[in-house]
Amino acid sequence: MSIEVSLIVPAYNEEGNIESLFEHIHDFLSSNNLLDYWEVVFVDDGSTDGTYDLIRENLEKHKDLKVTLVKHQKNLGVTAALETGAKHAKGEILVFFPADLQFHLDDVKKLVDKIKNEGYDLVTGKKKGKYEKKFVSSVYNRLSQWLFRLPVSDMNSIKAFRKEIIENVPLRKDWHRYIVPLAFDRGYRLAEVEVTLYSRLHGESKYKGLKRVIIGVFDLLAVKFQLSFMRKPMLYFGSLGAFTTLIGILVGLVAVYFRVFKHIGYRPLVYLTMFLVISGLILFMMGLMGEMIAGLYDLIDKKCKD
Repeated sequence: MSIEVSLIVPAYNEEGNIESLFEHIHDFLSSNNLLDYWEVVFVDDGSTDGTYDLIRENLEKHKDLKVTLVKHQKNLGVTAALETGAKHAKGEILVFFPADLQFHLDDVKKLVDKIKNEGYDLVTGKKKGKYEKKFVSSVYNRLSQWLFRLPVSDMNSIKAFRKEIIENVPLRKDWHRYIVPLAFDRGYRLAEVEVTLYSRLHGESKYKGLKRVIIGVFDLLAVKFQLSFMRKPMLYFGSLGAFTTLIGILVGLVAVYFRVFKHIGYRPLVYLTMFLVISGLILFMMGLMGEMIAGLYDLIDKKCKD
């Protein structure tokens, strides 16, 4: 029987949750008669505790589960873990399922069924209930909706998606959370389903603190720039360069007026004119270079698809 769904479970220092996680997965798959159709791909992301050994021990206890275990030699982050898991996955539908048991597989099945029965390509969970970072998450999600015009409202949750998405969408470090707008930009159909967020049983979140918020916002802007301006760099840099040059010319005319008609030589205006005109020309050249890079990217992308 062929595998339909691959649960990709990144695990970094989650030794306190591994045994409960195996029990939850086994109970769910057994009760739903899915042992032959779902698999689990564990990616130990460079854990420094006993996570890897505990996964191996539980593999022996639950031999009826279809499990693949992969280990990173150091912590590379969730995005790298997802990509590694996707390379080893056999299913056509992949599920990002954290090891901390804050989500349950009953909700995951809802996401998968929506893909299988309604033809969606990516379905994300919409968290309900109380949770620690609700305010920050709501601001982040609203900003994402405004920037990308997304038809879903929660990007920081469990996700189920067709395998081709992670093969076709370019991801960078920490960009796993942006797979939603990246997939939407490529024309994939999105939907969301309400899911319950539970409290962690053990350990603490790896994604908290002001630093993570700042990184997330800058990454969000980087994704927006890539999707909006990398396609037409001349439109962005050229327009900005033309505007800057025009302002420089106007400042220069003001400097000429003061010099000729008022007999006042105001040197800072001359320096400002030179700065604005040169900056405008540089921006214009950056637009041309961006067009060359974008052309090469499109050519490489087309060759890869062929």
